Amino acid sequence: MRGWLEEFEAQRGLDHLTARSRRWVLGSYAVLALALVVWGIILRGESGNLRPMLAFLLPLLLFLPSLLGQRARGHAWLAFVSLLYFMIGVNVAILPGVGWLGLLIALCSLTLFAGCTLYARFRSRQLRAAATRDGA
Repeated sequence: MRGWLEEFEAQRGLDHLTARSRRWVLGSYAVLALALVVWGIILRGESGNLRPMLAFLLPLLLFLPSLLGQRARGHAWLAFVSLLYFMIGVNVAILPGVGWLGLLIALCSLTLFAGCTLYARFRSRQLRAAATRDGA
């Protein structure tokens, strides 16, 4: 698998793959945040306050500076946190009437996980290659 991935990186180029995985991360991050807002609005109708929505969004929003700063380590940590949202999505998917929303949350979180994992790999290899070129 590693050899295939290195060959794929050599064919496509790290700059292209980094930019593409970044778009993947930003898109899935935005859709996941929107789905969590919708889920929070549905919960708000039952409880009457915004705390559930804030509780769901806060961990995701904490990674916004890492996303905007394009830090590979922040993306790697966000990949792990996205798996928590996958569990939330699976739990919401079994509820009657909002199963579609749970499936959307689960799908977006898996997409975010894959995108963050790939971005962290490509970005760290890109930075390492740039440091090697500048130092040589």
